[in-house]
Amino acid sequence: MIFDPLFDGDRVRLPEHDGALPDAAPGGVLYAWAVQEADPAAIPPEIRTRSGEIVFVTSVLRAELERFCTDNGIPLRSRPDVWGDLLEPFLDTEFDRRHRAATLDRLAAAGVDATEAAAIRERVRPLMAAYNSVHWDWFHLGLADLLDAAGSDLVPEELRIPPGDLRAFRAWATDIAARPDRPRAR
Repeated sequence: MIFDPLFDGDRVRLPEHDGALPDAAPGGVLYAWAVQEADPAAIPPEIRTRSGEIVFVTSVLRAELERFCTDNGIPLRSRPDVWGDLLEPFLDTEFDRRHRAATLDRLAAAGVDATEAAAIRERVRPLMAAYNSVHWDWFHLGLADLLDAAGSDLVPEELRIPPGDLRAFRAWATDIAARPDRPRAR
């Protein structure tokens, strides 16, 4: 879910959408102290909470997010777009062998080897193929798109993640997005 929030001093007010508010924002209010960092340059811009949740913000509020972070001493941090790379095969575009190899190299550097990448892609293939058959996105699909697809009416019901499983699915997907933050054995 991509929010269209109101940045209000030391808090972000998130509009309520079907109970999809992050746990870190009870009552739709995300306080600055609950924010670990943000990436206004991400697609879409994102806020990472101290509890590990990712809150997506509409890109038209990129400057407001940056100002909120500056005013509240919240670090800005750019991360590898793990899900952008994982979902690349579902874009309405063809990539050559070199491009696909570079994508797998980025994923490996982020902690997702080629075997795991294939397994993850296979798991989300029906969902993302159905989702992008409606959107015809050729530029970028990422974590926000995956989470949107999981419960979207645009996807046939039998391919959606059941409502009772959405929290676990989101946790699984968010954990993969956070792979670059994990220390790796050398």
